[in-house]
Amino acid sequence: MTDDTCQPLFRHAVAQDLPRLVSMLADDDLGAQREDSSQPLNPRYRTAFNAIDRDPNNALIVAELEQSIVGMLQLTYIPYLTHIGSWRCLIEAVRVDAKYRDRGLGTKLIEWAIEAARKRKCRIIQLTSDKQRPDALRFYAGLGFKATHEGFKLKL
Repeated sequence: MTDDTCQPLFRHAVAQDLPRLVSMLADDDLGAQREDSSQPLNPRYRTAFNAIDRDPNNALIVAELEQSIVGMLQLTYIPYLTHIGSWRCLIEAVRVDAKYRDRGLGTKLIEWAIEAARKRKCRIIQLTSDKQRPDALRFYAGLGFKATHEGFKLKL
C-alpha cells in the first residue's frame, strides 16, 4: 500500500547518524549475521564512513520522516570505458525501517537515487540484492530493474 503523505527529506548522512545506520543494516536475518550494532560501535564503521564522506564519487543518503531516519542507501559513481566511456551509479545498502515499509518510502528512495544518477550523467544504474530476499528482488523488478547479468562475489 502506498501512503502519499509519506514525504521524506533526503540528505547526506552525517557522522552522528552512524549508530542508526548500522542498526538499520543489522535489522534483518542476513544483516544480523554480518553487522555489529553493539555499542560502542566498532571503529571500522567510522573509518568506512569517513572514507565515503570524503569521496566525491560516494554518497551515503538518509531518508527522514518526523525527524527520524527511516531509510538509507549508498550511491557510488563509477567511470567505465564501456558504453563509450560512460558513468554508472551503483546502489547499495538500501534499507527502510520496518515500521515504514509498504508506504512507498522505498520507491521514493530509489526514485531519488535515479534522479541523482541522472544529474551525474550516469548511463546505467546497477544494484545487487541477495537472492535470499525475494521481496526485494520483486521490488526492484517492479521499478524497472532487469536481472540481465549473473553476479559473483568473493569474500576475502
